[in-house]
Amino acid sequence: EVQLVESGGGLVQAGGSLRLSCAASGFTFDDYAIGWFRQAPGKEREGVSCISSSDGSTDYGDSVKGRFTISSDNAKGTVYLQMNSLKPEDPAVYYCAADLRTYGSSWCSLRLWQYDYWGQGTQVTVSS
Repeated sequence: EVQLVESGGGLVQAGGSLRLSCAASGFTFDDYAIGWFRQAPGKEREGVSCISSSDGSTDYGDSVKGRFTISSDNAKGTVYLQMNSLKPEDPAVYYCAADLRTYGSSWCSLRLWQYDYWGQGTQVTVSS
């Protein structure tokens, strides 16, 4: 059974940092892309970052470039999202997702429809 479990969310002051984790199981982690997405109340879910586990290629949404960093530990089957310089517009439920329909790709996508397995999400709150 494919499972994605997010952790690391919480309350942080504006300008602070958080590191989110996505623990994946039930599939060969090295062969697929993992993405991070977020959804704020009343807004559409948007792509934040993604990583191709096969070669480490990454991509970022424009709103987080230079502030967020995605990484993976293939041995642990875990993807991390280091979020620095958090802003009042960053609060949302953050989800990780796996694209298990594209085997061994050297790219990743920020498009929601590319991903077929999703975690339950972790809440990030930023106080000003």
